[in-house]
Amino acid sequence: MVSTSLADVEPLVSTWLSGLDGIPTQAQNVNQQHYAASLMKVPVAIAAYRLRDRGLLSLDEPTPVHPDFDSAVEGERFEMDQAEDQDPETWAAVGSSLPLGDLVRRSLIVSGNLAANLVLERVGLDQVADVLEEAEVTPMTTVSRGIEDAPAREAGLQNLVTANDMGKVLTKLASGRLLSPESTAELTGALVDQHYRDAIPLGVPEDAVVGNKTGWVDGVRHDMAIIHPSEGDPQVMVVLTTGLDDDESEFRISEVARYLWSTL
Repeated sequence: MVSTSLADVEPLVSTWLSGLDGIPTQAQNVNQQHYAASLMKVPVAIAAYRLRDRGLLSLDEPTPVHPDFDSAVEGERFEMDQAEDQDPETWAAVGSSLPLGDLVRRSLIVSGNLAANLVLERVGLDQVADVLEEAEVTPMTTVSRGIEDAPAREAGLQNLVTANDMGKVLTKLASGRLLSPESTAELTGALVDQHYRDAIPLGVPEDAVVGNKTGWVDGVRHDMAIIHPSEGDPQVMVVLTTGLDDDESEFRISEVARYLWSTL
């Protein structure tokens, strides 16, 4: 039931809440697929840090900034549209270079599309697939292409997620099972610096430290978070929504988050 044109899609909400052991205490529709939107930027970022941990790249390396990319469809290319991005600083650097680590960070904290594609170009889809395999996600979750890759989209290649699988990714990330302690701290710290805080963060206690990543396209709104409350154990929360009214979806996610937190 996945589409990026969702006028005829029945509304679907998927939820996950667990501690860092990855055993859900609340779960609904956790194995239903949703279009990933920008949630795919998290495994892409993890892939970059894994390569850094292995000494195979430096996050300080200068990365040429350009808006055109090879498609996931062999022999095809595509060009991105700045109007579809919310990260003008990366676009301002087109024709020059930025440190790879800066691009990773901007892909997370402002959900930069161009930044994410530049990171994905550097690490490759195979490395992202390795991250998902190490996180033990199901085949229901895939990262098959970059953002705005129209030839790949037309060929049927989609980036898909489930709440179950995103819960696994975040619990393994937060508990240090995917990256070194240094890389874990840097990546989760970037999530804490997230600029978009109108969904899960509004539904949990104000004194909690929340590292979250949102994702949205028309008809799709998601948020997933690592939550460190002032008292008690850390929690991972995932709320995925498809087919809801865009004007209400962020409010709905915060209300779902408030309910899930109340069950602890």
